Amino acid sequence: MTIALTYHPVGATRPADPRWREHPAGFRWFAQTVAIGCGDEFWADVSEDLLHWGVKRRSGFRVSPCGSADDRIAEGAEYRISVGLGPVSVREPVRVVAVVDLPDRRGFAYGTLPGHPVSGEEAFIVHRDPDGTVHLTLRSLTRPAPSGVWRSAFPALLIAQRCYRRRYLRVLID
Repeated sequence: MTIALTYHPVGATRPADPRWREHPAGFRWFAQTVAIGCGDEFWADVSEDLLHWGVKRRSGFRVSPCGSADDRIAEGAEYRISVGLGPVSVREPVRVVAVVDLPDRRGFAYGTLPGHPVSGEEAFIVHRDPDGTVHLTLRSLTRPAPSGVWRSAFPALLIAQRCYRRRYLRVLID
């Protein structure tokens, strides 16, 4: 039995699409793109690292595959992401809902499973321009978890989310 994600529509962050136009009602949405490096070697390294959870791990998160999932991101695979905040460890169960693996665009989106502190989807995409400039794009849709202890902490979670987004945008810079 597959556990249902905590939100709809699934895949709304659209990592394969260069422009993100869909922002479903009821979510806080975020999108930002930064240049992180240049060149074929940088592209090869960073795009492969991204598909092995590099952004999350370099930002201080632990990522553990569940079941038959492996370390390389695959659509439909489930993972447990966790981070320690002082004496508290926050666990984030997720499922990869989309993967893009093209010559000049690689990335993925994951959706939240029951027990995640928030409800929604987050996408991490690296892409390169014809001149070789490599960019990282973050996209997210967030709302309070449908139930559980984290629901009342949603305002504090938004602050933590902003801090981690800044970290995500810096950790892959060449």
